Parts: sequence; structure tokens; C-alpha cells
Amino acid sequence: MKTQVRLACVAIAVVLGQVQAQTAEPKKAEEVYKNITELKGTPADQLLPAMQFISASLGVQCSFCHVQGKNEADDKKAKLDAREMIAMTNAMNKTHFKGQRELTCNSCHHGATHPASMPPVQTSDEVHAEAPRPSGPTPTAEQILDKYVEALGGEQAIQKVTSRVIKGVILAGGQESPIEITAKAPNKRISAMTMPNGQSLTAFDGTSGWLGNTGRPARVMSAAESDAARMDAEMYMAVKIKSFFESIRPGRPEKIGDVACVALMGMRPGQPPVRMFFDRGTGLLVRTIRYTETPLGRNPTQIDYADYKEVDGVKLPMKWTLARPNGRFTIQIKEVQQNVPVEDSKFAKPAGE
Repeated sequence: MKTQVRLACVAIAVVLGQVQAQTAEPKKAEEVYKNITELKGTPADQLLPAMQFISASLGVQCSFCHVQGKNEADDKKAKLDAREMIAMTNAMNKTHFKGQRELTCNSCHHGATHPASMPPVQTSDEVHAEAPRPSGPTPTAEQILDKYVEALGGEQAIQKVTSRVIKGVILAGGQESPIEITAKAPNKRISAMTMPNGQSLTAFDGTSGWLGNTGRPARVMSAAESDAARMDAEMYMAVKIKSFFESIRPGRPEKIGDVACVALMGMRPGQPPVRMFFDRGTGLLVRTIRYTETPLGRNPTQIDYADYKEVDGVKLPMKWTLARPNGRFTIQIKEVQQNVPVEDSKFAKPAGE
């Protein structure tokens, strides 16, 4: 059943991609989908992320609210309840939080179908105190970023790399598939994952992003998808962080696994923040968390970086783990080639699609 639900969600994404490819003017959800009520006026490309937000907040699949193959049907009480809850949280945010989205589905549900009305009991005698702050002065944002650049090999070494071809495997759902990622300075990137039924492509051509699958027309990314792809495509992001964000401020130190980290928060006008965590000892980037806005709340994407190795004078993470509310996967790098010839045409969306 879960596989069928996932396929239904993929089908929605394909229809949405076709709609986006046919018009430059974003359509509203009610122009693309049937029986839209509480989310009327929402851009059509934000409806699926909003459904993913509900799914993650309640720990359910699409079939909890929707009739398979008839998403527009109102046969299930859970769907009617969800509409009431959307109206309730919108009203409370408007009345009590000046229209800011402070309350969401996740505020009460925390991954359960029923909201938690009572605090949990303590399950052991251990008292969970806040982790002590590290001794010594807290480094400034500039000091953290300078240390990061030096830890990678220095600005000069980083900017000597004009292209990069990475080969490895992607591990997801207990399956392993080959993946190849090609990048070209300053901001072009394409990844190709090979599956039994063809390739899945994710690309940024220097201006915008696109997605493609064997046997299907490629589609232009939504604005939020393209923004994330642009960040991934920045070949020299380590040295551009200061200019990429309008403001950067230190966050609360945290521990990720056994690694003590210093944190930074990057802010841009009209965009959700990006949180970055750096190993306090080595200075290397350990984790980033970025967010995608939906009509109901923010969907987070967490990327963990591990197993740094030096390649031509520059350190690269050989293992990336990307996690979202609806799934996670790990990329394990096997081979890296740098400064190889790469034509710009490799990153272009296929003509006529």
C-alpha cells in the first residue's frame, strides 16, 4: 500500500510538472486540482509540499485522508477534519500571532495522528540538563567561515578547481544505485542516478533548475526547488557564504553525534534561514539545514557531511546523507576527477521539453 501511495504522489508531481512546463504564469491550486477549499489561492506547485508537510506532521501516508485514485473525494472523515484544522490554525495565527505562521500541524501532533495533550513522564532517573557551553570565547561568524575555508585547503586551492566529476552510489530504501555528479564553475551542476528503468536527472544550468526521468518530459523546477539547486551548484560556496547571505549570525552551539559544533544562521530577504554547523575542532562543515516554505509550514531538508578526504589539495566530504520528512538517502563517493573538460550543453534542459 505504501508503494501505491508513493506512486500516487509521483503521479501528482508529474501532472504538476506538465502544467508548469506549459505556462510561465503560475497557476493556482484550484485551477489544477479538483475540490480545493482551504488552500484556494495557493500556487499549484506548493500543494504537494503542503501535503508532504501534513503527512510528516501526523506520521501518515496520503491514503489516511485521500481515497486512492480519487484525491478529490470527500469520503474520509480525516480529510474533512484536516480542513477544519487548517482553518483553525490559520485563524489562530491571524488572531494571536499577527498573521505569522507560528502554529502548524506539527505544533501539536509531533508525528502522531492525535495531538499530545499531556507532557510525557520521565522514563529514567537521569535528569536531562542542557548541554554545557564550551569554555572560551565564542567565535564570530567571520572567524568560523575563515576557519572553514582554511580547513578545506584555502581559498586559492578551492578556486583552482573549475570542474568536478564525482562517481559513486546512492543508498536509499535498502537499494544501491550508481550516481554521477558533474559540476562546472561557477554554478552549473547535474546529477544522474541510474536505475533499472532508466536515469533520474537533477540539474541547475546556471540560471534555473530542471528535473528529468527517462521516458518522461523534463520539467522546470519550482522557485523553491531551483533555489535549493542553485545552492548545491555553487562550486565556490565555501568562499561565497559571506556574500551569498545578507546577514549571518552565530547560533547556539550543539553536539552532532560525538562532534561539538558551532552554528551559524544565514538569512536572505524573503527566504527561510539556512542553518550551518561546523566542527569546533577541525572547522569543517558537518551539517546544513534548509527549509522550504509551504502554505502550512516549513519542510526541512538536512544534509550531513562526513568522511572528508583531500583531492588535489581540497578536502571534500566523501559521504553525504540527505534527510527530509518523507525520506532519506546517502551518497557514498567512490571516485573524483577535477579540472576535466565539461561542455555547458551538458547542463541544458533537453530541447523541446
